[in-house]
Amino acid sequence: MVDTPKQNVTISLSREILRKARVLAARRHTSISRLLADQIAVLVGEEEAYERSKRQAISLLDQRLHLGGAINASRDAWHER
Repeated sequence: MVDTPKQNVTISLSREILRKARVLAARRHTSISRLLADQIAVLVGEEEAYERSKRQAISLLDQRLHLGGAINASRDAWHER
């Protein structure tokens, strides 16, 4: 991964969440900033992967792939009453 310039972001957290985040970051031997940056990177990556998969699936549907089999009955035969 290319190390690109960073930009600071300000967030607001409740005191309780901030306290728990400090404990969590300490347990993981990291900072709250790094903890948040890593989690946001994961979320962005998951979203990008989802969108990529969605585009691929739509592309496959647009190709109208033949999945085998044949229709041996007419439309009227299927709709007989």
